Amino acid sequence: MKTIKAIHKASYHPIADLITYNPLPSPKLRQIDPFIFLNHHGHQTYPKNNNGLPFGPHPHRGMETVTFILEGDIMHKDSGGHESVINAGGIQWMTAGSGLIHAEVSSENFKKEGGDLEILQLWLNLPAKLKMTKPRYIGLQKEEITDFEISEGKGTVQLIAGDWGNHKGSFDTLWPIFLSTVYLNQGGILQKEIPADENIFFYVVRGKVKINGAIIPFRNLVEFNNEGTTLHVESSEDAVFILGHAKPFNEPMVAQGPFVMNTQQEIMQAYKDYQDGKFGSWS
Repeated sequence: MKTIKAIHKASYHPIADLITYNPLPSPKLRQIDPFIFLNHHGHQTYPKNNNGLPFGPHPHRGMETVTFILEGDIMHKDSGGHESVINAGGIQWMTAGSGLIHAEVSSENFKKEGGDLEILQLWLNLPAKLKMTKPRYIGLQKEEITDFEISEGKGTVQLIAGDWGNHKGSFDTLWPIFLSTVYLNQGGILQKEIPADENIFFYVVRGKVKINGAIIPFRNLVEFNNEGTTLHVESSEDAVFILGHAKPFNEPMVAQGPFVMNTQQEIMQAYKDYQDGKFGSWS
């Protein structure tokens, strides 16, 4: 069985009027290579005529973002010409690669009508050989994403990337990774085989679960030891969690602001390239 190394409680870091919790990185955990950052926004209810999400145009290089829209919506626009509005249940996967500018804001309808909002954004590192790959973006609505039942109907897996049995994830990735959102009803069980040499990303979004006798409430990140191959999770109440796993890159990582590279010199070059307009723009 997989064993727990530590449990990390998300810290509260509001952004303007946006409720935000951040479990990774933390003073005790820099990364779970190649998973490097997570922001959990909400749950909160916006009134009518609100300002929406505050993430106006900003650059990225050397990493990828995966955005989970549980409630509300996100209107995406980037310097590569991609635009979309993804609604509740949908997923966005953006490869910043060599560099782009993007904005993530609420749709005009959400700002006008308001409503519930809960969104998570996970940053994934890119290996050195892919850091300068061409940027790309894919946004999928809930109905476009693979899902299937587990635990005799007491759970549902939204399979984002990788394979589980005969099921294939909805996003084709540049490097091997498994990523999913799991919904377990009270009494549900998830059991999955994961190679011992892969790092696990496990964050409880809602409810609480039990792993090896330990109760993990929502807004907690579980760090696992690299031993055993069986992950066994039980839900003591209705729960939602993000489950991912991948082999670590074991490369130097320098993260500064919106850029994630392998050396400080590459970070300095990223800032220069951005200032020189090499990340593109839009009117």
